[in-house]
Amino acid sequence: MTDRILLIEDDTRLAEMVRDYLGGAGFHVERAGTGGAGLALQARNAFDAIILDLMLPDMDGLDVCRQIRLRANVPILMLTARGDAMDRVIGLELGADDYLPKPFEPRELLARLRAVLRRGQGSADADLLRFGRLEIDRGAREVRLDGEARALTSHQFALLLALAEHAGRVMSRDALMELLKAHPLEAFDRSIDVHISRIRAAIEDDVKKPRRVITVRGAGYVFAKAQD
Repeated sequence: MTDRILLIEDDTRLAEMVRDYLGGAGFHVERAGTGGAGLALQARNAFDAIILDLMLPDMDGLDVCRQIRLRANVPILMLTARGDAMDRVIGLELGADDYLPKPFEPRELLARLRAVLRRGQGSADADLLRFGRLEIDRGAREVRLDGEARALTSHQFALLLALAEHAGRVMSRDALMELLKAHPLEAFDRSIDVHISRIRAAIEDDVKKPRRVITVRGAGYVFAKAQD
C-alpha cells in the first residue's frame, strides 16, 4: 500500500521538488500551502506522515504541530529554516518526531521520513481499539464497523473515543466534558445527548436497542466492553 504524506509548505518550488522526489520513491504526497489548509486536510483524511514547515504565512508551524497532535498520533517531520535551536526543542516537546533544517538534501529527507514511518508503524496497534466488529482508530480518527468506515464529526469521534477508553465505566456528562476540555466543544453542555444519538445511528445495529453505548438512567453513559 502506498504511504500517504501530507506536506504543509508554502514554498511552491520546494514543495514541487519534494513531491516529485517522494513520488518517485513510491509515496503519494498531498500539499497544503498554509497551516489552516493543512489542518483542514488532516482533519478530513488519514495520512501516514506529515512533513511540516515551521515558517508558514498564516500561523506558526509550532501551533499547527500542537493542533495536529491533539487529535492524531500521525508521525510529524518538521522542516525549519530558523537558526534557533529552541524552536526545534519546542517542536519535539509538542510531539514532532524529527526535524530537518533547511536547506536539505532530498535523500536525507527520504531517509528521515522512512525512519519516522517505521517508528510510527511500531505503535499502530496501540492506536487501534477493537470491540468485536467495531474498530476505533485513534491515529486515523476513523470508526469502522465490519471494516466499513462510519461517518462521525470530530466532536462525535472525540466523545466516542472518551467513552471507549473508559469501557465498562459509567461516565457522567460532567466527567465526559472534563475529558474533552481540550476540544472546542462548548456545544456539548447543551447537546451531549444529541451527539450520543448520532453516534448510535452510526455504530449501533438497532438504535432503539443500543448494545455499544448504553444509557445509565440518572448517571450517564457506559461503553460496553463485550460486543459482538
